[in-house]
Amino acid sequence: MARTFSVSRSIVVEAPPSLVYEQVGRPAQMGRWSPENLGATLADADGPARVGQVFVGHNKRGAVRWTTRCTVTRADPGACFAFRVHAIGLKRPRLRGPIATWEYRFEAATSAQGVPGGATRVTETWTDDRRSWPDAVANAFDRIATRGHTFAAFQTGNIDRTLRNLKRELDGTAPEKR
Repeated sequence: MARTFSVSRSIVVEAPPSLVYEQVGRPAQMGRWSPENLGATLADADGPARVGQVFVGHNKRGAVRWTTRCTVTRADPGACFAFRVHAIGLKRPRLRGPIATWEYRFEAATSAQGVPGGATRVTETWTDDRRSWPDAVANAFDRIATRGHTFAAFQTGNIDRTLRNLKRELDGTAPEKR
C-alpha cells in the first residue's frame, strides 16, 4: 500500500492570529495541547521561536517515552510556525535522519460575533519525511509503533485532538486577558 506523506486539519479559534501564534510558536508550550508531546527543552528559555532554533521535544505514547531533536524552519508571527524533526531516541535524540515536519498556519477569520480578524483558522500539517524508507517497511513499522495504524491515520487523530485542545484553551481569549 502506498503511503500518505502529509495530513492536514483545521479549526477556527475565537482569538486573533497574533495571540494564537504567540502560544503555538513556543515549542515548550505544545504539551498543553498535544496528546503525545509533553513540551520541549530550549537552550534559551521559552521565548518566541526563531528560524534555526534547535529544541529537544519530549514525547509519550502509552508507557513509551522518547525525545526528538527539532529545528525551527518557519517563524512568521501571526502567519506560520514550522519545525522539522531530524533526530530521535529514548533518553537522548541520537538516531539522526529526516523524520517529520510539523507546520501550523494561522489565517485571520471572522469571529462568531462578526468581527473580521477576531478569529483564526489554524491549520496543522504533519509531513512524513522518511522518503527513503520503502513503503512496505514504513507501513510495517508504523503499524507496530501505533498499534495498527499508518502514521498518516494516527497523526490525523493526534492533530484533531491537538486542535480541539487549543480551541478549548484559547477560544474567546483577548490579548489583554493573556
